Amino acid sequence: MNIKKIVILLGLFFISCQQSPEKKTSDSSAKVVTGAQHLVNNNFDILEGKNVGLVTNHSAIVGDSLLIDLLHHAENVELKALFSPEHGIRGQADAGAHIKNSTDQETGLPIYSLYGNTRKPTPEMLEGIDVLVFDIQDVGARFYTYIATMGYTMQAAAEQGIPYVVLDRPNPLGGAKVEGFTPPQDYKSFKGLYPIPVTHGMTVGEFAKMVKDESFIGGLSNLNLKVVEMKGWNRNMLWPETGLPWKAPSPNIPDFKTALIYPGACLFEATWMSEGRGTEEPFIILGAPWADGDSLAKRLNRKQLPGLRFSAATFTPRSIEGMSTKPKLEGKKLKGIRYHITQADSVNPFAAGIHVLSAFYRSAPDSAKVNFFRPSRLNTLAGSGQFHDWITAGQSAQAIVNESQEEADVFKEKRKQYLLYD
Repeated sequence: MNIKKIVILLGLFFISCQQSPEKKTSDSSAKVVTGAQHLVNNNFDILEGKNVGLVTNHSAIVGDSLLIDLLHHAENVELKALFSPEHGIRGQADAGAHIKNSTDQETGLPIYSLYGNTRKPTPEMLEGIDVLVFDIQDVGARFYTYIATMGYTMQAAAEQGIPYVVLDRPNPLGGAKVEGFTPPQDYKSFKGLYPIPVTHGMTVGEFAKMVKDESFIGGLSNLNLKVVEMKGWNRNMLWPETGLPWKAPSPNIPDFKTALIYPGACLFEATWMSEGRGTEEPFIILGAPWADGDSLAKRLNRKQLPGLRFSAATFTPRSIEGMSTKPKLEGKKLKGIRYHITQADSVNPFAAGIHVLSAFYRSAPDSAKVNFFRPSRLNTLAGSGQFHDWITAGQSAQAIVNESQEEADVFKEKRKQYLLYD
């Protein structure tokens, strides 16, 4: 081949590279290296030669690439199947909506839904799998279902003698916020599978170790569990300090501020009021047709809740594709309050939620109080069989907070042995 042809070919090569740039597989601006990033940096070494099942969704990103795609194209790993949690593999299904098994259009791989007819992989789904890998961004709240999916997939792996790998990611709320009641055994549900406070202050890797060793789910004693740890994360680090991009882990947690408020505002899901679904600010705005937003905001601001202030809000829930297609009180004009975060590291989200819920209930007309709550649902979310009665009997919000914190402090002591980060 003569020199002229070589020059032409090299020119075509460089033009091709410029036209089809590769996706970034790292984020140089991030202070934290996630478990998934560490796995990619080490060329998937711990999965070398393995047939892999991946429990994941759209939140498992490395740089601006999905871990699904990176594993699929890895030459030394065979990605065999995908397992999706609530909201689906792309994270766009409504809360509680059942997801069907399907095929991933990008990779051609089977997607087994763990939020449909089954919550736990069957032996048939795991056939031919050498290792099961979990990588999903959690939000650090007991009733967020991704950690329940983790527990059931750990159990399925143990039953089939398959090793289980957790790729660790930050708890967006940091590792210091531990609040709420620890629910009794008879309150166990998919939205509250474990005897832990509402905010537990643990990463999924830390929590997986606790689930196994504390036998929160049966049959895990012989599970071969490995956690791929993060680098650069510490317990006082809230999400904005990580430098990592926010990828909404579910449709109604669009940003960090929502994740921070969610553990307390989620209590409104057990009322007939609006928790803000059907707006662009779910959980940040709360309301009802009868509410007096100005009065509520003034009452709450007098409490001087750490890191927060409140203002009056008026809104009308509507169907929003990709967020909430059938919100409560759709089309009705509602009045209420809006959360404003003034100092994120000072916010106690569950305590704030109790104060806000109590303020709404106390200000409600008698006609609204009759069907204000779904009592069983409220107690399940709160994690206490007495919670509904305390609120309706007029127990002070601060007294309820103090009661819950006693249980949280017991858990905080128990979790120490499982912490991986300072």
